[in-house]
Amino acid sequence: MFRSHALVRGVLAVLLVLSTGQALAREIPSTAPARVGLDAQRLERIGEYMNSAVDDGTMIGGMAVIARNGRIAYTQTWGMKDREAGEPMAEDALFRIYSMTKPITGVALMMLYEEGRFFLNDPVAKYIPELADLVVARSTADGGNTRIVSDGTQSMTLGEGNEDLTGQTRKPMRQPTIRDLLTHTAGFTYGVFGDTEVDRLYREAGIITDDVDLEEFVTRLGKIPLQYDPGTRWHYSVSVDIQGRLVEVLSGMSLGEFLKTRLFDPLDMKDTSFVVPADKLGRLAQLYTPEGTAEGADGFRSLGSGPLVVAPASVSDGFMEGAKFESGGGGLVSTARDYLRFSQMMLNGGELDGVYILSPKTVELMTMNHLGGISMGFGRTGVGFGLGFAVALDQGEIGEIGSEGEYNWGGAAGTRFWIDPEENLIGIFMVQSIPHRTRLADTFKVLTYQSIVE
Repeated sequence: MFRSHALVRGVLAVLLVLSTGQALAREIPSTAPARVGLDAQRLERIGEYMNSAVDDGTMIGGMAVIARNGRIAYTQTWGMKDREAGEPMAEDALFRIYSMTKPITGVALMMLYEEGRFFLNDPVAKYIPELADLVVARSTADGGNTRIVSDGTQSMTLGEGNEDLTGQTRKPMRQPTIRDLLTHTAGFTYGVFGDTEVDRLYREAGIITDDVDLEEFVTRLGKIPLQYDPGTRWHYSVSVDIQGRLVEVLSGMSLGEFLKTRLFDPLDMKDTSFVVPADKLGRLAQLYTPEGTAEGADGFRSLGSGPLVVAPASVSDGFMEGAKFESGGGGLVSTARDYLRFSQMMLNGGELDGVYILSPKTVELMTMNHLGGISMGFGRTGVGFGLGFAVALDQGEIGEIGSEGEYNWGGAAGTRFWIDPEENLIGIFMVQSIPHRTRLADTFKVLTYQSIVE
């Protein structure tokens, strides 16, 4: 009888753990490359290339992970985690992942979508009234006097009849929807990658510089015109930070609390957070920048040409205790291990270790192209955009090795990940230099694919 009661209690305990999404986590197993169709000798080309990059000063330190068929087939570190302190790169190093935060925020929002909290085509203002009745700046939306910055030069383009449209606004063709936020087609901007009238208004309002909470962030944003009509252009923007505020409004939790309780804890992403705890600061990789890099009056970081030096504290210390702004667009610190767990969940169709974060149908929806006839920015061809991820559509048009249907994103300090359902493959590359002036992550991707032999 005693053993029977103990068995019942044990079963109930397991059910309780599963019901809260806290299944017992296990590490993603490692395997020999050959067991998952990768050639070990070809994989050595990755280390040869990266060690050369360390030797010539292109990279201070970095690491990479390759997983296939649910097993880690390659993990390696190179160089130094902190050159000045003489600390070598470590597998448990913490990295500022910047915009690799965006897919995580998108997943959080889609978890609430699966609970019936909203429809993708709902207006954003239905849930965030501070963004009701947005207007559009004519100087940008109507081809007016927009300063275009390209290759270090600036030019002025005036609208029809050389009319100066600065300060003029009109109603948008429609208000932005939640799907617009997820696809970067909502009409917002960033304020740091251009010098349009709207970019300058962002900088004047301290949209992305002041340490405010997300509620104050959207309040300020609601007073600034949109750069374009929603649904007409892909434009990289603060829309994912607005998604973060949506998560707060819909869940009743702060973004950080929601991510921890609903995503990070269930996936055992134990080192992913907006703020690095004091007892983990020693694991945070040093952030570097090319010597001569400086902020420009237009908001750009003018890229220096000198050797990599320690980035100023104003750039690197936004992740310390006391920071207030939980940026869904770029605020997380993570490890390669944690991000692999997130990526494996996506590749598994929303599940890891018995915990379903998303339905396979939701993952399918998020990783298909939502742009229709709209071209994605950054001069990329053969690439579309889903709900939080770039999506490879045509490898011939892309012109590099890979698979159609692969989805990915990267961060400002050179970090990158991709998930390839066709090859059942995940690649993660971590480095810390901002702005990143090399194509180390691109080379890592090529050298990963050339190692596939079956």
